[in-house]
Amino acid sequence: MASEIAYRFISADDHIDLRWLPKDLWTERLPGKLRQRGPRVVENEKGSYWTWEGQTFSPHGYYTAAQGSGAMWAIERAGVMRKGELRPTTAALRLSDMDCDGADASIMYGPTDPMAIADPELRQRCYEAYNDWLIDFCAAKPERLIGVAQLSMEDPVAARAELARLAKRGGLRHVNILASRANPPIYDQRWEPLWALADESGIPIGFHLAVLVKKTRLDEADRGAANLVVTAASRFAKEPPGIQLIEPITGLIFSGVLDRHPQLKIVMAEAGLAWVPSMIQGLDIWYQRTRDGRRLTGDSPVSLPELLPSEYFHRQIWISFVDDPLGIKMVGSVLDADKVMFGSDYPHPASTWPHSQEIIEEQIKAMSPEIAKKIFRDNARLLFAIE
Repeated sequence: MASEIAYRFISADDHIDLRWLPKDLWTERLPGKLRQRGPRVVENEKGSYWTWEGQTFSPHGYYTAAQGSGAMWAIERAGVMRKGELRPTTAALRLSDMDCDGADASIMYGPTDPMAIADPELRQRCYEAYNDWLIDFCAAKPERLIGVAQLSMEDPVAARAELARLAKRGGLRHVNILASRANPPIYDQRWEPLWALADESGIPIGFHLAVLVKKTRLDEADRGAANLVVTAASRFAKEPPGIQLIEPITGLIFSGVLDRHPQLKIVMAEAGLAWVPSMIQGLDIWYQRTRDGRRLTGDSPVSLPELLPSEYFHRQIWISFVDDPLGIKMVGSVLDADKVMFGSDYPHPASTWPHSQEIIEEQIKAMSPEIAKKIFRDNARLLFAIE
């Protein structure tokens, strides 16, 4: 673990995952008529697992990389993952982990594996129960534990209702929608009431990456490859995880959402940086060529946004990253220094924890002290209203 803290930072991207949630979260908080079908933990021959609506899903609590996807979580690598202990959702332990890494505050996103709940009423009550539990959890140290409420990705009406409920309750700093999996698409007209409320309330809306982890995800796709390492590495290089946000962000821009709601704040959470300038350039070129009649768009009328796509990134779109040594060099030129934020991704396998100090020390070499202060602290402090 880090022994010397030279850089105090705010982590704009950390996590509370399904495996670490209290097993009685939903059985205690759901209405009585829904508890039997709602999420609960059961024991089987493989261990403790979450189940709901009669189906078994992901493991709960302690399980190793060898038992799971093969990716070792940060707390296992550091030797502090223990049986019977839910470290990331035990406030004192989580705060201790933040202290040893130099994190003054943590923006904590909820489960990034979509919870497939078929019943609309059960699904919405599960969102509400999780968000209420999250508020209670953060109360242990509200100036440091910044919970990100989860909104429905399946139901725009329910998502808007939950945002209104939480905003009325007060203290809400950030919410998240798994936009790349949203159905209907996040730029569909049915989401308009949500954008109007987010614009009015000033609450930033996160589009965190959605992740589905399967142990067989590599060999199923690449079975028969001459060299699995070359094939898998090549695919990762050409398909960075953040590209799942291209369509949602493009949709918000080209459907006019950001024109209608100029105060709306969007966070591309854990998107990474290095690939984003290519996206921005591509959207700008397509916009300019279409405006000038140099692109084939069919016979339908063409409606373009009021501004160049790149201008919306400067005005309304924040981006967080974990470890991006090339992308960090683009901040202050093609990427707006006021819109980029570092996150340690605790406690995920990709996390810089507990070595964030070393990562920050290396990455700040590419920037001025003023830009470093923005990226590693001030941008998140201002966006999420952290004292």
